[in-house]
Amino acid sequence: MIAFSPWLVAIILGLVEGITEFLPVSSTGHLIVVSAMLDFTGERADTFSVVIQIGAIFAVIWHYRATLYEMVTGFFTKLEERRLAGHLLLAFSPAVVLGLLLHDWIKAVLFSPVVVASALIVGGVVILLLEWRRPAVTAPTIETMSWRQALMIGLAQCLAMVPGTSRSAATILGGYAVGLSRPAATAFSFLLAIPTILGAATLDLVKSGDLLGLDDLAFFALGTAVAFISALMVIRGFLRFVERHTFVVFAWYRIAFGGFLFGLFALGIL
Repeated sequence: MIAFSPWLVAIILGLVEGITEFLPVSSTGHLIVVSAMLDFTGERADTFSVVIQIGAIFAVIWHYRATLYEMVTGFFTKLEERRLAGHLLLAFSPAVVLGLLLHDWIKAVLFSPVVVASALIVGGVVILLLEWRRPAVTAPTIETMSWRQALMIGLAQCLAMVPGTSRSAATILGGYAVGLSRPAATAFSFLLAIPTILGAATLDLVKSGDLLGLDDLAFFALGTAVAFISALMVIRGFLRFVERHTFVVFAWYRIAFGGFLFGLFALGIL
C-alpha cells in the first residue's frame, strides 16, 4: 500500500467532500471509496469526514449570505422572510426527531458498502422515473412554495439517513416531486443543508470530539478549507446547470457508481 502524505490526503478528501456534498450523488459513497484507496480509515477518518462537512456548509452560507441576512433582519417586518424561515424550520424538524432517535443505530447498522451501493442505484432509478414523469411545477421559486411542500421535503430528507441516498438527492428530488422547479428545489435544498449538516456535524463531534488533538488542527483545517473552496465552486456551477438541464446525467452516474462499489466489495477492496 502506497503511503500518502497527510497533506495530500487532506486535500484529496476535501475536494471529494466539496465536489460531492451538494450534488445528488452521495458524498458518503465517494468518501468511503477514496478513503479506502488512501488507506485512511477508522475513527479518526470518520471524524475528519464530519469536520470537512462544516467547510462545505460554510460555502452555502457564504453563497446565500445576502438571502440569510435578509431573512434574519426582515423576520419581524417582512412576510416573505418569515415564510422562508418557517418553511426551513418545518422541513428541518423531521430530521431532528429521527436523527436524535436513530443516529447511533444508523451508524452501527447501515454504514456498509452494500447499503451505500444499493442506495446509489435505487436513487438513480428514482431520478430516471421522476424525469420521465416530469412533475407539474406549482412553485417556480422558493418564495412561492407552500407549507405542505416544505414538510414533504423535510420528510424526504429523512430518507438520506440511509447512507448512499444523498441528502442533496433526497431534498432536491423531494422538492421536484412535489412541484418545485429544479432551480427552486435545488436552492431550498442548499438552504436546508445549513441547519441539517451543522446539526448532524455538531452531534457527531460531541460524540467523537475526544479523538481530536492539537496535532490534528492543521490537517483538519486544510481539509476544511479545500472543502469550502471546492463546494463554493460546485454550488455556483450546479445552480447554473439546473436552469437548463435535467437530473438524468446524475441518475446514470449513480447507477454506474453503485455498480462500481458492488464490484469493489466483491473483490474485497471495501
